[in-house]
Amino acid sequence: MDTGHALWLFAMSLGASALGGMLGMASGIFIVPILTVFGHIDIHVAIGASIVSVIACSCGGAAPFLRGRLTNVRLAIVLETATTLGALSGVVMSGLIPVPLLYFIFAVILMLSAQQMLARRSDPVVAVTAASTTPWGASLRLDSRYPDHALGREIEYRVHRIGLGMVLMYGAGLISALLGIGSGVLKIPAMDMALRLPIKVSSATSNFMIGVTAAASAGAYFLRGEIVTVIAAPVALGSVVGAILGARVLMRVSSDKLRVLFVFVLAVLAVQMLLEAFGIRLFGAPA
Repeated sequence: MDTGHALWLFAMSLGASALGGMLGMASGIFIVPILTVFGHIDIHVAIGASIVSVIACSCGGAAPFLRGRLTNVRLAIVLETATTLGALSGVVMSGLIPVPLLYFIFAVILMLSAQQMLARRSDPVVAVTAASTTPWGASLRLDSRYPDHALGREIEYRVHRIGLGMVLMYGAGLISALLGIGSGVLKIPAMDMALRLPIKVSSATSNFMIGVTAAASAGAYFLRGEIVTVIAAPVALGSVVGAILGARVLMRVSSDKLRVLFVFVLAVLAVQMLLEAFGIRLFGAPA
């Protein structure tokens, strides 16, 4: 691989990771389409590079979120048990599903996520009461608060429907392993809708979790030879730098603007992946 190609991979992953880190999705959801559509790389190799970038993105973006008290670490640990189990299930299934079907599954999930995120337009900022505390949230001490710089005050929140959240996290982990997308694209809508978390908390907590989920499936992709070092290395390096930049932006942007950007990105990627599923390439045939 020449230097120009390596620089392109680095720059692409930096931009993708900055956007993904800001949305709590890691860079995988952007890197897989970019590598397959623009880089003309086999989807399984793209997924392998994406999984490495997801781990790097999570490591690079976690620290700013933790310092900013946006990450709910207790909740992340509880949910990650289900997500990791789903990721291991997805690894077993990954070699059995045809490539066009992978694209189609990706597109459908993106469209459903965009629709659900758009349906909930704003975060509740009213004070919560003790009566709204759930049994699991109280016993595990999952309820918390976070500083919102855009509003200039701290926001308290309660964690709801943990059981439903665990089921959705299992599905997120399974799809993550199949598609190499880091699962944040599914975790954030799940935490937003089922657990009723503020979107900034969902994004930060998702970023904390995605590295663990990706690590659960990375070994299997490596053993199958689908993690190509010359591609994964510059992608991972760019992801670390981009994740740090994205985390800093997230802590200062308003929740409503963040939600609109999230929905727009999901819709664009869904259309592109749906076209790929039916063999339609807007940017030319593979080299």
